[in-house]
Amino acid sequence: MKNTQSTQLLFELSKPGCRAVQLPECDVPTKPLDELLPKESISKTAPPLPELSEPDVVRHFVNLSTKNFSVDTHFYPLGSCTMKYNPKRNERLASLPGMADLHPYQPESTLQGMLALLHQSQNMLAEIAGLPAVSLQPAAGAHGEMAALLVAAAYFRDRGERRTNVLIPDAAHGTNPASAAMADLKTVAVKSTPEGFVDLDDLAAKLDDRTAVFMITNPNTLGLFEPKIERIAKMVHDAGGLVYLDGANMNAILGVARPGDFGADLMHFNPHKTFSSPHGGGGPGAGPIAVAELLGPYLPTPVVVKDGEGYRLDYDRPKSIGRVRSFFGNVGVLVRMYCYLRSHGPEGLRRIAEDAVLNANYLLHRVKDILPVPHGERCMHEFVASSAALKAERGVTTMDIAKRLLDYGFHAPTVYFPLVVREAMMIEPTETESRAALDAFADALARIVEESPELLHEAPHETPISRPDEVQAARKPVLRWREEE
Repeated sequence: MKNTQSTQLLFELSKPGCRAVQLPECDVPTKPLDELLPKESISKTAPPLPELSEPDVVRHFVNLSTKNFSVDTHFYPLGSCTMKYNPKRNERLASLPGMADLHPYQPESTLQGMLALLHQSQNMLAEIAGLPAVSLQPAAGAHGEMAALLVAAAYFRDRGERRTNVLIPDAAHGTNPASAAMADLKTVAVKSTPEGFVDLDDLAAKLDDRTAVFMITNPNTLGLFEPKIERIAKMVHDAGGLVYLDGANMNAILGVARPGDFGADLMHFNPHKTFSSPHGGGGPGAGPIAVAELLGPYLPTPVVVKDGEGYRLDYDRPKSIGRVRSFFGNVGVLVRMYCYLRSHGPEGLRRIAEDAVLNANYLLHRVKDILPVPHGERCMHEFVASSAALKAERGVTTMDIAKRLLDYGFHAPTVYFPLVVREAMMIEPTETESRAALDAFADALARIVEESPELLHEAPHETPISRPDEVQAARKPVLRWREEE
């Protein structure tokens, strides 16, 4: 598609001599660059940076922002990634000078308010998890997974046990095996039953004295609560292993069930999924972990502890796996999480889960008459529909439907995951959407499946770019602007 003014690159908008800033004359002695740096380190030509005025820069990025799909502009039913509305009051509170203007190198005596906030956050997460020891340091959910597995590895190493295997259901999030690999542990897949639950016979066959951790998402990626979770936990514990709960789907059980109570020894939270911190865009995140008491000594340092009437950062933890993030972690995200937790309180958190489950079941019953939902007449926070029959009958794929939803003003659900469902469409409405929004989405889906395959194969039709070659983009991404083009 030919570029317009609003879709051109900054390099294409560049005009020689344009400036967005005007700096004052230097008020300190200057030296030539070649006296400060080795000559071989100095480029012979200036970098080809774009030259634009301030209005040009502002208009460019504002125009780009209007093309974005986001939870602030559209319904975003992204199953497993839980894209729910982020309350703006939390943004304002996290931006207060006493929150945003702190520096990690300040003396602890000047950080008592923030340390109190973080200590309370640790306690609240411990209560929600049913696990008493918490680290706020990990910088994302997958980072929390890895940190927790490092904690487990340190625990077994301290006991003199050589346990190398991490057992993971075949419907698990892809981060689970990746985290195991990063922790230098071996992944062993456990089969699911046709109903979508853990196959207990296959689990029993793979449990042995090499088992370190069984990682399970509960509710799972099909939106189902594992009914035999306590039996699973006992099997793992009897084999000497630990149970890790992937907290990606905690939005479904907040205030209703605690992982520690049904057998989990370790877990992570996703504040961006569960506690409504900003989500996506590659920006800073957080992935706090909660662990059983016997694992507490191995948590990353530091942790916030109460010290008399005040608070301090505790580094004196000889069994700790050490620091996993610079400073204390992404505190700005944790402040937003804290505001969310304090705003809702225990009863409010339970209501969040109840409303999320209600919305998901309402939408499931609207969608199941449009596309088959292979697993269950009821779900927790999400469900998985399938367009496999539609593909067989009319050649319309899940990707066709996903792309066409953009034309109707909806972001697509998660597609082609979990892998145990062919032509999967994983749908999660969250608790923040109204019944009207859910009805509008279901109505759009019903219209789309009746449209001609030819129209759907070319969708979307209303976006600046329709269908880039995604395989080519993944295998040969264009990472550099080339003037000759």
